[in-house]
Amino acid sequence: MKEHSTRLALIGLLADGQFHSGEQLGVALGMSRAGIAKQIKIIQQWGLDLYSVQGKGYCLAAPIELLDSQRISELVSCPQLELIPVIDSTNQYLLDQVGQLPSGAVCLAEYQQAGRGRRGRQWQSPFGSNLYLSTYWRLEAGVAAAMGLSLVVGVAIAETLQQFGAPDIRVKWPNDLYCHDQKLAGILVEMTGKAGDAAHLVIGMGLNIAMPTVATNMIDQAWTNLSAACSPLPSRNVLAATLIDRIHQTLTEYEAVGLCGFVERWNKIDNFLNRPVKLLIGERVVEGIARGINEQGALLLETDDGITAYVGGEISLRGC
Repeated sequence: MKEHSTRLALIGLLADGQFHSGEQLGVALGMSRAGIAKQIKIIQQWGLDLYSVQGKGYCLAAPIELLDSQRISELVSCPQLELIPVIDSTNQYLLDQVGQLPSGAVCLAEYQQAGRGRRGRQWQSPFGSNLYLSTYWRLEAGVAAAMGLSLVVGVAIAETLQQFGAPDIRVKWPNDLYCHDQKLAGILVEMTGKAGDAAHLVIGMGLNIAMPTVATNMIDQAWTNLSAACSPLPSRNVLAATLIDRIHQTLTEYEAVGLCGFVERWNKIDNFLNRPVKLLIGERVVEGIARGINEQGALLLETDDGITAYVGGEISLRGC
């Protein structure tokens, strides 16, 4: 963290979206102009869209609202909230502390150096553009009761974003949010625990808010930003606090009623409900019509042979 303090201070100065000369930045940070130029190159590698104009200095392509842990803590009651601006992975950070955390502990980041998605894929995590949030939850009912948890969290996030003025947000089985058939967010649930014991869950979310195209060269599917779905955009801090609160409420509700209490809510906002889809199961491709989910969280796929329930894992769903 200490090695990043100068870079974070530099980003703080540039966050207003105005031009700042290298000399001005150097004076503010006690560095030479050459030192500033070196730091600028590093923060550009973090995915910040930044201009350099001779005679004017440096400027972000757009202002950014940096996350503020104090502001978020004022808006939501949370047993433990940590904001670590630069981190490998918010999920991994919490997984490394399982057993030492209070249930409901949250970790937020501005930039993930090793963010990951489902099935070990890399999650693109440019600085300050999106929302990277993980929460730890102790599920007393055990590992078996955690089936379908990504669906429940997906419903909670989608409904929250709709209430912020993005009515076209939908869920995609088993762990994504979509808008106009483009990926907006992903959810990653990881767990530890022994049979007969409580399940220790870490639920991570990556939500695209205003991700610059320069940071997306490695993304292999259509994606979108909340900025394209919601106008005006909510404050990142208010959004973070609201999502934390809603996720905690939803997990408490899930413990009480299970997945059956969410099936109707899921089907109401299912992006592919009653649409032709294909399931990629290893080398096998199964095509049919998506008919929502059942009370076990399985995808219901209708083919000429009838309706079959498919459980998550190594299955990917694609539109036809």
